[in-house]
Amino acid sequence: MKRRQFIVLTGSTFVLAACGQAAQAKATLEVYKQSSCGCCKVWAEYMEDHGYIVNVHNVTDVAPMKREYGVPKSLESCHTTRVGGYTVEGHVPAEVVDRLLAEQPSIAGIALPQMPAGSPGMPGKKRGKWTVYEIKNGRRRVYTRI
Repeated sequence: MKRRQFIVLTGSTFVLAACGQAAQAKATLEVYKQSSCGCCKVWAEYMEDHGYIVNVHNVTDVAPMKREYGVPKSLESCHTTRVGGYTVEGHVPAEVVDRLLAEQPSIAGIALPQMPAGSPGMPGKKRGKWTVYEIKNGRRRVYTRI
């Protein structure tokens, strides 16, 4: 192999590798939580383990964020996240966030209300399916069951 061919081939390999890494990179999550909440911290770490970049914002009161992003009281959980223009409320599994970002539906976001046992970041065992709801105009409509 000639030197020029080697240089072109080596350079192409690095470019393709960089493109592959860029394609695998996921979105950045802005997580708003109270500093004392351990389950929110565990959920943030879980999302990092699933390829997301996570910025945690410890706030004294998460309620104003929930109001700003239109989370109905019936869908509230312990932390509120913003990603890709959407709100993700609570301990939503990574695969559901992946789906939301891939589909890009015309909704404000999704929510897994309360803090179900066994959900990412929560102790205990999962019992049955969780219902993840759409956040849209204050309505409670099923996004998926997982």
